[in-house]
Amino acid sequence: MSVPDLPVTLPDPLARRLAVALDVEGKIPRALDALGPLANRDVALVDGEQVRFAARLSELGARVTPVDWSETGAHAHAAPWADALVTCWSAFRGVVEGELAAAAGIVRSGGRLLVVHDYGRDDISQLYAGQGERPEYGLWSRRDGPFLGNGFKVRVVHCWWTFDSVKEAQDFVGEAFGDAGRAVAAVLKRPRLSYNVAIYHRTLGTAPGPG
Repeated sequence: MSVPDLPVTLPDPLARRLAVALDVEGKIPRALDALGPLANRDVALVDGEQVRFAARLSELGARVTPVDWSETGAHAHAAPWADALVTCWSAFRGVVEGELAAAAGIVRSGGRLLVVHDYGRDDISQLYAGQGERPEYGLWSRRDGPFLGNGFKVRVVHCWWTFDSVKEAQDFVGEAFGDAGRAVAAVLKRPRLSYNVAIYHRTLGTAPGPG
């Protein structure tokens, strides 16, 4: 079992511990609202089980409807109905034409598409050492990459994974990320790890502009 609205897939209870530690300051939902805006608007949230993010956006005044991106046709309606579509880590792994078309089938013309992914250049990126190149840490944020090259702009949000103590943080990253986590734990001096996320955003129903 895992908590779906997280940047990494972990088994319980690690997933639930990360859900508590991730962005306790609420910077990600506030940035989404600033880029939307989302308050008092109809918001489609990918995927359908993202209860935690749905609650946070609802607290900001959004009228949130979960949509299951994995089911063909599950997000099709007679006419676009949402003012914004928000995806967190699971969708838009790069920019795929079919996904843009699906988003246009949900979001009214002039509405907003907001895509959250890891950005890197932080403590968390060190936890993936030795796992090969991650496009979210390089290609996706380049001007000629799939987002900025297709009319998206980007806002980087500087937030944290926050724990109650240094030891708790060390124990968590060691158990969750193996050797790479233990290497990070060995030099950890504070009960939090820096975590940068990119929110790629664009308006739908208009011609893409420069990134």
